[in-house]
Amino acid sequence: MGQRSKDKPEEDKIEERKDEHIQICLEEDVEAKSVTTGFEEVFLIHRALPEISWEEIDLSTNFLNHKFSAPIFIEAMTGGTEKAFKINASIAEAVEELGLGMGVGSQRAALENPRFERTYKIARKKAPSAFIAANIGASQIISERCIEIAERAVKMIDADALAIHLNSLQEAIQPEGEINYAQVLGKIKEISEVLSVPVIVKETGAGIAAEDAKRLEKAGVSAIDIAGAGGTSWAAVEYYRAKKRGNEFRQELGKNLWDWGIPTVYSLVEVVQSVNLPVIASGGIRSGVDIAKSLTLGASLAGFAFPVLNAALRGSEDVKTKIVFIIHQLRTVMFLVGAKKLEKLKSTPVVITGKTAEWLRARGFNLEAYARRGD
Repeated sequence: MGQRSKDKPEEDKIEERKDEHIQICLEEDVEAKSVTTGFEEVFLIHRALPEISWEEIDLSTNFLNHKFSAPIFIEAMTGGTEKAFKINASIAEAVEELGLGMGVGSQRAALENPRFERTYKIARKKAPSAFIAANIGASQIISERCIEIAERAVKMIDADALAIHLNSLQEAIQPEGEINYAQVLGKIKEISEVLSVPVIVKETGAGIAAEDAKRLEKAGVSAIDIAGAGGTSWAAVEYYRAKKRGNEFRQELGKNLWDWGIPTVYSLVEVVQSVNLPVIASGGIRSGVDIAKSLTLGASLAGFAFPVLNAALRGSEDVKTKIVFIIHQLRTVMFLVGAKKLEKLKSTPVVITGKTAEWLRARGFNLEAYARRGD
């Protein structure tokens, strides 16, 4: 099988890890098992008399001073490998044509070795006017050079924003994981105060609680991407990597924490009701119906990655086809609830039931206001 991973240069280890992450997501079951996003317990109110026509429906919105034709953001996936180059190119072409936004994967590989820069720069080359977010991890900003690192990431792809991703769950399971988060909030504050573009802080599948959302708002971030539990599990991804290596300890850890996190709907309501910031709903978003429910609960955008991963390897046309179908679903839901514009959708009544309601009431959040609003 060639040179063992532990004997390879660090840059090659990162590239190998990126490729493994893509392959595992394509070939293995990495979805949450016993935890769900909570969308199945969110009910929009059907209007038998919607009193609008299909042609009237306007999906456009503004996010961080950038116009989107629809409230859709393609979440960060990858970078640093040839497969990543193809994925980022395909998604960038699609979002440019459709007037949406995207994030690139963690830029650590390119920050450490310039030969990987092309796998990220392709996004801006293919999408000269679309909203693109640069991306660095929390572990990478625990440095005296955090401002320089952030600025380099933004400059590399002429980004419209910087996403700082929080992946403590993945780092805790990954054999190569960096599990020092002791100074992360302070570094986020430093970067937010001086960076020339907005800072988005995003989770990676375990959700964000109200308590942390408030701390991030005080730190000066411009938006929060909740990335809740119920979709792709990065504990699961690392479980498969550990299994391949015969690392039983890490394998068992990944298995036990497979469903760890705050489900997407729970996290979304907690954050929206706790801070005055734009919120991206992500984590298990799989349809236009999920997007409509997210927006009704207060999200500014909805983000997804897994639904377009396979399509991205086939090319931009397949990505566009998938996204256009999801947009059509969203437009259909807006028609069925009588919402011509997103502002109307955000004020339409919605009922939250079951375990989702139990959690949110126990945590002190107001659900009745959602159900009683509207006409």
